[in-house]
Amino acid sequence: MSTQTLSHPDNVPPNAFTQAVLEWLPWLEPLPEAELTDRHRAGLVDAARAKSPYFMLLARDPDILGARTRTDKDIFYNPVAGLPRAERELAAAATSRFNGCIYCASVHARFASHFSPRSDDLQRLLDEGVNASLDPRWDAIVAASVALSSTPVAFGPSHVHALRKVGLDDLAVSDVIHGAAFFNWANRLMLSLGEPRASSIG
Repeated sequence: MSTQTLSHPDNVPPNAFTQAVLEWLPWLEPLPEAELTDRHRAGLVDAARAKSPYFMLLARDPDILGARTRTDKDIFYNPVAGLPRAERELAAAATSRFNGCIYCASVHARFASHFSPRSDDLQRLLDEGVNASLDPRWDAIVAASVALSSTPVAFGPSHVHALRKVGLDDLAVSDVIHGAAFFNWANRLMLSLGEPRASSIG
């Protein structure tokens, strides 16, 4: 099924990284909510995502969306061992900051702030970039995430060693890798399908 190409000439996308809530405007027409089938709803996984233009655009391929969403939820919501939630979100925020995805960086910096008392450090990461000095543990997580996101990939044994040195075990190292790798892909998808907009709420 063909989709309509959308443009948003009145939108001025934000050009600074922020923890504020942003909206997202698609460049292709999302699936209308009235056209959702049981297969689409299964792909969404979470019924509330039918209100999101991003997920409704991805719902045009519901099987891939379902795999994507289940992967996302397992990386960030699985409470069994590994990294604390705040540091999983830190890996995603650092990756998004490095890749220039203002929307994703805002979401994951905000989550990292919510699950830690370190909102100021997250804002410094957004303001100063991925070379901002936070503390040895967070710096190692950021450095590993950025190395994994680089082209060509710069991640290697030295990053694993640095993560172990600051106290990460095998499952925690795996969480850093999964969070960064997933958002390295997710950033590129979002950046190619639409643009952020300052929220009209508040």
